[in-house]
Amino acid sequence: MTDSLAANPDRLLPADPGTRQIARELYADVEHLPILSPHGHVPAEWIADDVPFTDPTSLLVSPDHYVTRLIHAGGVPLSELGVGGVAADSRAAWRHFAEAWPLFDGTASGYWLRSEFEDLFGLPAEMVDALPAHADAAYDAIAAKLGEPGFRPRQLFKDFDIEVLATTDDPLDSLEAHERLAKDESFTGRVIPTFRPDPYINLAHPEWAARVERLTSEASGGAAGYEGYLRALEARRRYFVEHGAVSADHGVRTPLTLKLERSEAEALFEKARRGEATPQDRDVFEAHMMYEMARMSVEDGLVMTIHPGSFRNHHAPTFQKYGADSGHDIPFAINYTEGIRALLQDFGTIKDFHLVLFTLDETVFSRELAPLAGFYPSVYIGAPWWFLDAPDAMLRFRSAVTETAGFSRSSGFIDDTRAYCSIPARHDTSRRIEASFLARLVAEHRITEKRAHELIADIVDAAPRRVFKL
Repeated sequence: MTDSLAANPDRLLPADPGTRQIARELYADVEHLPILSPHGHVPAEWIADDVPFTDPTSLLVSPDHYVTRLIHAGGVPLSELGVGGVAADSRAAWRHFAEAWPLFDGTASGYWLRSEFEDLFGLPAEMVDALPAHADAAYDAIAAKLGEPGFRPRQLFKDFDIEVLATTDDPLDSLEAHERLAKDESFTGRVIPTFRPDPYINLAHPEWAARVERLTSEASGGAAGYEGYLRALEARRRYFVEHGAVSADHGVRTPLTLKLERSEAEALFEKARRGEATPQDRDVFEAHMMYEMARMSVEDGLVMTIHPGSFRNHHAPTFQKYGADSGHDIPFAINYTEGIRALLQDFGTIKDFHLVLFTLDETVFSRELAPLAGFYPSVYIGAPWWFLDAPDAMLRFRSAVTETAGFSRSSGFIDDTRAYCSIPARHDTSRRIEASFLARLVAEHRITEKRAHELIADIVDAAPRRVFKL
């Protein structure tokens, strides 16, 4: 008989018995608090339409680049995993995943998936441990679960105890699904949109000109050129606010911000529309538009979040064949202190402006983000994200930022996921790690146990409500 790792009540808690007991008590305070997910990528249509999930592969493997990238590194072509909408045999792709299951030992993905398999789908621990030998049986068991009437997005939303789920949306999205959910009295949750203007700001985006043309024609109120472009962005942001949005997210290459003269910005905009913009023009225009996005956030109240530092689509042939989000976005070093300064000079101390800074370069946590958040009232430190949303990285994050910025300057956990079924496991991971970190401070007599219980409630629940204006 195999002991279940996913069912062990002390998973991720400290090994030292005394510290572990403190962590247990802290974790118990927040274990059953509702889930607040202020940044993620689950489509609102899944909840609004309540459409059944089709098969294990399309739910758990093909769309999850955390998963497919490691299988691909092991030698399996992405085409055989159904990545990028490429037709693939679902069961055959699942067998590839099952064969690769041992590769996920020690990874965050492996931890989340094990929890999903055992807690959500009811697979025996013995089957999960020996998944390569039980690929078809596991596939059939999960497929049967997906066919149950109670295993649909809305019921799972309730079962997961999700209070708020933020989606990520194109500025010209009609937000029709959000509207339906808001009007549906049978749905008691809250699904809110997030304004994500990257393709309208990044001149290197292949559809930038076409998207900007549509944006200005639909939302500028008749204004043309750069003026119409800004007015249209402002109008669409207001539309998002009217539909419940609390934040605007920006996936930029670097955190550089610049305040250009109006004539300079207009000239760059027109140069880009003519198709003459250089790579340097791209960086300058994006940096200026980040300044403009901050100005707009000050005016309309949307929390501004920045997710920089990813070299998108690192392998050009893979991007050409499978498109974006196919597993080869690679982090690189960034400079927040100098890059974000222009924005902070004008907006960093303005009341009610919230700026949440994320990073894939964890060297900036202690060197740059904690000192910035420790001075500027507007700045909050975004939770460990993407390659860093793993247990050890979360502990490094807490150690890196707390001694300079304390606990009050962090955003609270964000799951940033497309993998709907992993949401409970991800939030539970964060809660266990916070309990572990606080327990060590108690055991080392650096904070009192009473204060630790107050802090963990704030970190898990009050912080995301405060920072994201929920």
